[in-house]
Amino acid sequence: MNQMRKQQSGFTLVEIAIVLVIIGLLLGGVLKGQELINSAKVKNMVGDFRTVSSLAYGYQDRFKALPGDQTQAQLDLAFGAGVAAACAPPAAAGQCVQNNGRIDGAWNAAAVTDETFVFWQHVRLANLASGPTQIANPNYQPRNADGGLIGIESGLNAAGAAAPFIVGMRGTFFVCSDGILGRYVRQIDTVMDDGDTAAGSVQAVPTGSVRGAVAATATAAIQDGAQYTVCASF
Repeated sequence: MNQMRKQQSGFTLVEIAIVLVIIGLLLGGVLKGQELINSAKVKNMVGDFRTVSSLAYGYQDRFKALPGDQTQAQLDLAFGAGVAAACAPPAAAGQCVQNNGRIDGAWNAAAVTDETFVFWQHVRLANLASGPTQIANPNYQPRNADGGLIGIESGLNAAGAAAPFIVGMRGTFFVCSDGILGRYVRQIDTVMDDGDTAAGSVQAVPTGSVRGAVAATATAAIQDGAQYTVCASF
């Protein structure tokens, strides 16, 4: 009786090497793709900061006033009666003092009691920015590439003293954006400033920090997966 000899088969070293090369190429492509996505996000966010600052300057150049800081009569003259809304009276201290040469209120305010909120309607009506002009629209407040809010403020209190969102920052006004992952925060600071997230014109604090109560987070303490609010001064 003849015995059937079992033939053993397997991958040769050449085949294994080819597979490993293919896997390496695939992993490299995935990592490169993720790097490109991250770079695109950072570029988008940097663009947000610079664009918002240009909106304030562009509006001021055209109307000789800052967006959000005008009276209802001035807005009616600029855009027509009943088209634009001034910050709601009575003027709240530090939130809505019209014609005082600043954008009063918190950068992330969500009501017409703050000049920072009606800012967006005014720059859009002036055709300086795109987006809904109806303040009741759920998409009224702009968002960054990670879905966080974008806003602007003068960073002063009712007495006109410096009171920015992040303790110790200096500037005429501040553009802030929240919900930004730490891995992007460091890149944003490097592109726009000096790479130090606790100093200079770009600083960051953890998202959800109490206004005016937290100093900027040091670069070494920034965590890749944590969310931060980044503010840039102009």
